[in-house]
Amino acid sequence: MDGVETAQFSAVVVVGLLVFFYGGTFLISTRIGKKDENADGYMTGGNNIGFGISAASMTATWIWASSMYASATSGYTYGISGPIHYGLWGALMILFIYPFGKRIRAVAPKAHTLAEVMYVRHGRSSQLMLAGSNIVGSLISLMSNFIAGGVLISLLSPFNFTQGVFAVAAGVLLYTLWSGFRASVLTDFVQVVAMLGAVAVIVPFIFFAAGFPAAFETGAGNLTPQQGDFFSSDAFMQQGAPYIAAVLAYAIGNQTIAQRLFAVKQSLIKPTFVTATIGYGAMVIGVGMLGVLALYLGFEPAGGDLNNLIPGMAAEYLPTALLAVFFIMIIGALSSTADSDLSALSSIMMADVYGQNVAGKEKADPRTMLLIGRITMVLATAAAVAFASLQLSILDLLVFVGALWGALVFPVLASFYWEKVTGRAFTTSVLVALAVFLPVRFGWISVDGPFGIVVDVLSVIGIGVVLGLMAFGFFGAGVAKIVGVLATLVSAPFAIGSLHEYATLCGSLVAYSVSTVICWAMSAGQKERFDFAVIAQRTGDFDDGSAARAARDDAGAAVPRQAADTGTGAPDRAGDARTGAPGRAGDADGEPEPAARK
Repeated sequence: MDGVETAQFSAVVVVGLLVFFYGGTFLISTRIGKKDENADGYMTGGNNIGFGISAASMTATWIWASSMYASATSGYTYGISGPIHYGLWGALMILFIYPFGKRIRAVAPKAHTLAEVMYVRHGRSSQLMLAGSNIVGSLISLMSNFIAGGVLISLLSPFNFTQGVFAVAAGVLLYTLWSGFRASVLTDFVQVVAMLGAVAVIVPFIFFAAGFPAAFETGAGNLTPQQGDFFSSDAFMQQGAPYIAAVLAYAIGNQTIAQRLFAVKQSLIKPTFVTATIGYGAMVIGVGMLGVLALYLGFEPAGGDLNNLIPGMAAEYLPTALLAVFFIMIIGALSSTADSDLSALSSIMMADVYGQNVAGKEKADPRTMLLIGRITMVLATAAAVAFASLQLSILDLLVFVGALWGALVFPVLASFYWEKVTGRAFTTSVLVALAVFLPVRFGWISVDGPFGIVVDVLSVIGIGVVLGLMAFGFFGAGVAKIVGVLATLVSAPFAIGSLHEYATLCGSLVAYSVSTVICWAMSAGQKERFDFAVIAQRTGDFDDGSAARAARDDAGAAVPRQAADTGTGAPDRAGDARTGAPGRAGDADGEPEPAARK
């Protein structure tokens, strides 16, 4: 790694670059005036953000430093098809968000989090389950971005890994703390334009500096037959297939994406996510090809750590000026996602924990909510910095979290479309799916023999679920059922007996199948039907002004209360005095059941 040592920046240059980037983003965030500050703007920007800002923010959030590092790792590990499997499926998952997103916004036009909607739909246990999974996921995402920043700074400067992590964490917190989500989306626009421009220059430059295209001829001997095969089965089974399942779960379960879904103007959902699909695919696949180039060149990352691959290639082949541009590009990529994670965590604590479960929707103080949001950002940053010292594999973290969220995908989506889904079905299906996922994923139980066949059968059902859900978003339930059944039948002869050998893929598919089967089985026989109109009535702004709140109270005063509040801060389940919405009957497990209609 002599190239890294000779290309290092001095401490003064690195500090200058960090001050330039984070100081600039902080100045941009200060354009959001103090007079405009409110709790709802801090969480979702008023549900009215335009196309350009929204598309850039969605692109920047999905493109993080971990995406670049993991795509390159995939190329280095699996050959030329690796970045395709990583970037293409990730891009398509952004595309799959918009049909589901249109339904979610139609049902809950003014919500802040998906967990907030689940509170109205099913009760507290479902809400906290979804919120808790997002807290874990966002902390892991935040940690992986800090790892990427620490690695970059330690390789290109005299500072060590820990100092690099602290520098990035402090910089992100500096501008995000000011105005939350609004600061995140405003700075995302500048960051994504800079990143796309940098990739367009840097990636071709490295290719030609490394001797492209001759390097692909002379270095072909460095590849195994599977790495040199564009249709590599190893690449698909180890990278492509698990990532297809993982990113669908990310799309549905991730609060950073849901936050942007609730923030964009409702009429602009489709163009926003289509544009983000194209931007993400082009950028991530392009950077991932640097991993393929490194494989052909026989390039060895520092210390054998694949997280060092991209910084090492840049330091080896870029002149100082472009190395500085590369530095800013990676810092921008990781910051654009880290600030989204901080905003997501703050909105969960503000809306789901304090707003719904501690104070209650009507009694929540917006000023207290803002304080809670900012304290959450500080604590989350500190926790992520502490976890970053573990220096775990970024690619493994991404696939693990995506698979973990697979247990939530069907119960969450079904809750927006199917009136029969109950809170008990939601909670039970998710918990059982997780209980099966963990031993399969980590090999706690031997999959040889009969149990391996059971895992294969569940995985085959999971294939049908994943492809069926994808078809459902665009073509409806009829086509989805046909696709799901055909996918299961076609894959069964090839998969049963061998699929259990791929623990990462099987773990994800098992999570999908178990949660789907149990949720469906527990809901199909229900006679009561949920009234989806209740969701829009019981979710909305926390900081809507005293006049509007008083008017709503006056309008509700004429509707007699039919039962006392439970004391939990939740809306009255037997009858809503504000809206007259039908109430909730008590569930046998102590959870409030949704408003229903016969």
